[in-house]
Amino acid sequence: MCRLWLIFSQSVTILLAALLIVQTLKPEWLKPTTEASGAPGRELTSPRANSYSEGVNRAAPAVVNIYTTKAGRSARHPFAEDPLFRRFFGELFEREPRRTASLGSGVIVSDRGFIITNNHVVEAAEEIEVALVNGKKRRAKIVGTDPDTDLAVLRVDGANLPAITFGQSEALKVGDVVLAIGNPFGVGQTVTMGIVSALGRSNLDINTYENFIQTDAAINPGNSGGALIDTAVC
Repeated sequence: MCRLWLIFSQSVTILLAALLIVQTLKPEWLKPTTEASGAPGRELTSPRANSYSEGVNRAAPAVVNIYTTKAGRSARHPFAEDPLFRRFFGELFEREPRRTASLGSGVIVSDRGFIITNNHVVEAAEEIEVALVNGKKRRAKIVGTDPDTDLAVLRVDGANLPAITFGQSEALKVGDVVLAIGNPFGVGQTVTMGIVSALGRSNLDINTYENFIQTDAAINPGNSGGALIDTAVC
């Protein structure tokens, strides 16, 4: 019995000595490996945790590019009213009709082809062409306009078009992250990010009725009529 106790005590002593040596020289060997086991206590961060791609993928197909054509006249020559020059070059001084093109953005709000954009994008337009996110182009017609709110409704032929889901603007808070989707400078669909800087902006002398969401997301010529979305995916 005494021999067994002696063997046990010696084994324990050796194990404690070995543990002390490992703890002194290789302490990392004694740390739990939660990465492999997935044990609770350590939160694994996804490399796409801060990505807004899912929200963009849901909203972007509903954002279209709008191209308009308007009639106009070329600028008059500075000598156009001079009698002497008009005697010899009168016909050359007449302003020739010309066509101007402009661009903007719009949002499909119904799968039956209804699109909302800004009134100033399509104002006085003779021809309107809408480019869908898949590159297909369709002629559009104006359904209605409201210059006081700078809104216009267009319609294109088609069914089962990707319509956007409306958010609740009254639920927005200053500081919320938002994304602007549009066609700046005609380079193609572009997404920019910002926050809600202020709510209920008015007295800006932009429109008759004003109740704007102010954002610091980059918005450039061609973005007019595009979408301002939150980052939710549901």
